[in-house]
Amino acid sequence: MMLVNAGHSFAVGLRREIAARNAALVKSRGLLHVESYGEQPVIVYEPSEDGKLHGNFVEASYAAILKNENWRKRLGKVHSQAARSLPKRDRRWMELDSSTSSDALLMNVFCYPGVPARLASMLGVDDAEMPEFGLKAKVPLANGHFDRTEVDMKLGTLLVEAKLTESHFQVKSKDVVDGYRDFADVFHRRLLPRLGECYRSYQLIRNVLAAHATGSSFCVCLDSRRPDLLEEWFAVMSAVRDMDLKTRCKVLTWQEMSSSLPPELRKFLDLKYGIVSPGTVPTPVPGLDGAADEA
Repeated sequence: MMLVNAGHSFAVGLRREIAARNAALVKSRGLLHVESYGEQPVIVYEPSEDGKLHGNFVEASYAAILKNENWRKRLGKVHSQAARSLPKRDRRWMELDSSTSSDALLMNVFCYPGVPARLASMLGVDDAEMPEFGLKAKVPLANGHFDRTEVDMKLGTLLVEAKLTESHFQVKSKDVVDGYRDFADVFHRRLLPRLGECYRSYQLIRNVLAAHATGSSFCVCLDSRRPDLLEEWFAVMSAVRDMDLKTRCKVLTWQEMSSSLPPELRKFLDLKYGIVSPGTVPTPVPGLDGAADEA
């Protein structure tokens, strides 16, 4: 479990790179933004005065989001740490304003016109499917009720969990996880990663249970610079009992997706996140080790 234990370092390193890339972008393009407080500040964007542009989104994706009522609602997800980490504004800060938001990254990719069709075969879905964001999944509990915890995205019969700079997939007490109706049927519990009396990778466990309950597939979308998260995923998958369910679960990196994306979106992901196709070197940026003085 060496990589899992090193997860904090991987997360900090990626957060630092994204902070430097976005600092360079706002300087070169004059984008509306602030910096968060704390030891490792990040860029948090504001929409333009006319509301038609947003520095955290590629233009085509943001235009598509504004035209779709359900997608637009996702922009209203309030930033949970704004009161202590961001300057006060007349407008409330939103989670998707943050340059490190994995939800914003997910929407940048999948709201871009034509992208779901481009990625359909890679994801194993119908290319006509329309993404749904922030879906309330119904995961059965042993007491007859349901856990309606949010799923990042649903694309047809595929459930998606998106990650970027998050430290881990959350930790949850054994009593809570044991309370899922199908937990013992879906997993070899002794093989799941633990932390004391808690299970690690709770979000993965819950989403695999959601896929089982609904007959769906499940995909984790993460960054190839996060081998710690990849290891956590493989640890959970090794504990799944049913082979059919295992084949419906997959992992895909943002880098693997990049080669199938339109040029404008690929350039945006490169400059803003350092996400490029495997074998390609990201554009250098000032402030990063080994980068040129000027990008």
